Amino acid sequence: MSGSAIAMMVVALGLVWGGLAASLMHLRRNPDETSGLTAPERLHD
Repeated sequence: MSGSAIAMMVVALGLVWGGLAASLMHLRRNPDETSGLTAPERLHD
């Protein structure tokens, strides 16, 4: 592999893993409280 190919691979991996980390931090700060509930179940609460 050439140096530019390795650099592009590192950038691409950084974007993917960075996006995953950002989404996990967002979910920790703003949890989805309705996760797993369907509409009929929420109507009975």
